[in-house]
Amino acid sequence: MTCSAAPMLLLATTLPLVGSPGAPVSQPAPSGTGGEFGQQLDLTSGAGESVLASVYVQLDFSSETWRDTLSRPLSLSPAPASSSPRTLTGLSLTTECATRPDGLTHCACLTGYQWNASACSRHDPCHPPYNHQPCGCLVLSPLEAGYCQLLPPAIPCPRLLSVPGTLSLNSWLQMPGDTLNLTLLTSHETANLNWFLQHRTGSPILLQPGTQVSLASGPGQTVLSIVNISHQWEGEYTCHFEAQGFRWELSQVVRVPLRAADVTRLPDQLSVSCAASPGFQLSCCAPSTLLGYVASWSPAEGSEASLFNQPSDQCLVLAVQHCPAADTTYTCDLQSPGLTPLRVPISVTVIQDGDIACPEDAAAGAWNVTKAGYVAQAPCPMNRTGVVKRTCGPDGVWGPVQDSCTDTGLLTLLQRAQLLWAGQGRPAAEVPRSLAELLEWTGVVSSPSDLLALLGTVTHLAKAVADTGTQLNRSALEALLKTTDKVLDMDTSPLWTEAQVQTPSASSDLLLAVETLARSLRPQDHPFAFSLPNVQMQTQLLSATLPADYRVSFSTQPPLQALIPRHSLAPLVTGNDNITMTGLVLRKLDRLLPSNYGQGLGDSLYATPGLVLAISIMAGGQAFNQGEVIMDFGDREGTLHCVFWDHHLFRGNGGWSEEGCQVQAANASSAVQCICRHLTAFSILMSRHPVPESRTLELLSHVGLGASILALLVCLGVYRLVWRVVVRNTVAYLRHAALLNMVLCLLAADTCFLGAALLPPGPESPLCLAAAFLCHFLYLATFFWMLAQALMLAHQLLFVFHQLSKRRVLSLMVVLGYLCPMGFAGAALGLYLPRGQYLGERACWLDEKGGVSYTFAGPVLVIVGLNGLVLAVTMLKLLRPSLSEGPQGEKRQDLLGVTKALLVLTPIFGLTWVLGLATLLEDDSTVPHYVFTILNASQGVFILWFGCLMDKKVQQALRRRFCRAQPPNSTISLATNETHILEHSKGRSDNAR
Repeated sequence: MTCSAAPMLLLATTLPLVGSPGAPVSQPAPSGTGGEFGQQLDLTSGAGESVLASVYVQLDFSSETWRDTLSRPLSLSPAPASSSPRTLTGLSLTTECATRPDGLTHCACLTGYQWNASACSRHDPCHPPYNHQPCGCLVLSPLEAGYCQLLPPAIPCPRLLSVPGTLSLNSWLQMPGDTLNLTLLTSHETANLNWFLQHRTGSPILLQPGTQVSLASGPGQTVLSIVNISHQWEGEYTCHFEAQGFRWELSQVVRVPLRAADVTRLPDQLSVSCAASPGFQLSCCAPSTLLGYVASWSPAEGSEASLFNQPSDQCLVLAVQHCPAADTTYTCDLQSPGLTPLRVPISVTVIQDGDIACPEDAAAGAWNVTKAGYVAQAPCPMNRTGVVKRTCGPDGVWGPVQDSCTDTGLLTLLQRAQLLWAGQGRPAAEVPRSLAELLEWTGVVSSPSDLLALLGTVTHLAKAVADTGTQLNRSALEALLKTTDKVLDMDTSPLWTEAQVQTPSASSDLLLAVETLARSLRPQDHPFAFSLPNVQMQTQLLSATLPADYRVSFSTQPPLQALIPRHSLAPLVTGNDNITMTGLVLRKLDRLLPSNYGQGLGDSLYATPGLVLAISIMAGGQAFNQGEVIMDFGDREGTLHCVFWDHHLFRGNGGWSEEGCQVQAANASSAVQCICRHLTAFSILMSRHPVPESRTLELLSHVGLGASILALLVCLGVYRLVWRVVVRNTVAYLRHAALLNMVLCLLAADTCFLGAALLPPGPESPLCLAAAFLCHFLYLATFFWMLAQALMLAHQLLFVFHQLSKRRVLSLMVVLGYLCPMGFAGAALGLYLPRGQYLGERACWLDEKGGVSYTFAGPVLVIVGLNGLVLAVTMLKLLRPSLSEGPQGEKRQDLLGVTKALLVLTPIFGLTWVLGLATLLEDDSTVPHYVFTILNASQGVFILWFGCLMDKKVQQALRRRFCRAQPPNSTISLATNETHILEHSKGRSDNAR
């Protein structure tokens, strides 16, 4: 690099001198910038050998004639007569300096010369590069002087420069997902070693340890490793280091092939109507890489392809002029020399005559005719990335528009934050810049994807700050709090609802990120106070000596106060480390957090006070989480629970927990205080209706289940004794078969539920999950068999002359009794388990506060309602039979037995689950909880008494079985009666025909 000349030129020259032997020549010791001003040669003694000397001279030349002037002979001071003669044999320029109008001097090194590392560290470069690169031009003040030094020569080739190290890599072509290893071997001691990545465009990026980047050092060796590499990590890798007093750099270029997932297709499938739109377009966009892919379409006949270059990718658009005659798969081929071609298919389906299709819809956008069952796709508007989709239903009706478009600016910020956390960039510079930009982009949030991109950016910035120990300045923190205030103002927007459906942990992640960034304020910016409608923050810097109690109050309604006693702060005194206290109040966030309640809180729905209080302590750069904190939330109504937000509950989605917290009445007022033994995000849960103690309910439940199991076993024993006697006709057989299956299902369900109490609760236990599923299925099967019994009763009464065979009716009852509940239980498992909303936290049963509980309560209440309707119709038929139809004799008695059993069991079971639903909806009394528990656990006793023992045939069979005196004609009477009924019905059927 050469600076332009100026009237004054500063030259540093190297002079090879020849003299007589034994004539020493002094060589000036270099100063910090390479030499001292006005240094003269010492010619007073010694001669006879050729030495290399350096001298700094200042010459004044005009800008046009300086090189000609320099070519003239230079005179040296005359040597004394006693000294040996000296001869100037060569002149080499090392540095060119030019004085700028501001009085500063720009000095550039010539080839083979360089400023030493000391000079580079103390002076600014002429053109600011990234740090630690070899500096060839420095800015010197008018009073400074210096020159570049000769770089060490290579041995045994002095004409070549010797770089004290080599840089190697395991392969220049890295496959996606592989691990890149760059190894630096050095022959001298090194210092200030840094790694940089230069992409095709942009400035070099500093690489630091992150989720993908790691550094390992040893004697004479340093290794840079990058795991799970992708095309975002390709480019020129440069290692900068200092050795032998100079700065050096070594580089290697790494290339990474693309994957099919890196290529964007629009659409990824297409159905076309040749009559409505004979032509269509397909696009294939791939990121620009160093491998130089060439894109092409096949088949290409009758089509026109055009290439569009964008800042970060290339798109090849295929305009198909003529609709294909049959279904066709178009392929976008990406080829790079030496690599296997990358093929990305797009299937095009032709809508034939007679196919069901959704019509063209221009009112909701440019939606062309689409075949039923296919998904139509459209590009996003300008400056947005993604795709807009709309499903054509099987009946040819358009579904809702699904917009996954994300603002390009927000998406860029998210990608930068993700790469920063992975190891690309300097968090100290990137995080404040990104937070400032994020505040500007908050106003463009218009879709759930935008909101998730914004929240994801904050989350990844917080992770980068936490992993690297970065400290934020005041302006960066203010930008974060302003952004958070605007995001919390969206609490009533449907954006939050839709975003949390896609990412259930979105609000929990935001809380953790804001907590992390808020406590990262650098010590010199304390104390800090900030207040907005939804965000209040106060910080304080405590001295290293034993501090007093820490108190903080916030202007909320009612006022919120917090106290950390002195004894909790005492363990933090470790010397001269500063202790920073941070108090943060976030309004509305508690209503955005999911209603997930940990162990001991799952018995009711709760109201929250509209805020979350986060308190954190930093001592010596480390977060201190242990300590007692006393919080006063003011006067609140109802029963209170002091809780904190546990980010680990519910598979990482977070939930409220009261572990380590307790409620305490304040001494001087009616306010209620919360005392917690740890520091995190706190709030209170308010329940206007207290829930009874769980131990009492558990005892009642276990005793009732034991009695129910015993009663069901007795019922099975009774059936074992009287089965052949009580099932002599079709109605009796079907009635007792349904009742027997009810007994078996309820017995298995009660046994499973009682055994599940011995298993560890929570979704991490496979046995607990299996027990919950079996209980769900078996209890549902019990009610579906009760429904089958009622439907059988209705069929026998309403369709007297169109009776189905016993085998067919029994088959239909089995399908209804077992397959239907299996469908409900399986659908609930598949729908709610991936969301982490299937199991409750405190028992191996369905989550009582999620929608999964209604997959049980809903069918049960519907069955109870249907049974009530059947009973009403039955009572009308049996009490007012017509002359031409209706059951007679023994069959009528059997139907009356079914009716009586259902008449008793349906109200009892119905009342049980009406109360169960009331407990889910938080009834205003503790009575429903007890009544529900008793009735639910005693269902087996009800079935034994009303379904089995109250039956007259069962009673008669038991008396004949255990009593020696039998009525002589009872059996004959039963048989005769049955025969008479069957013959009578048969005769009426023949007459009807």
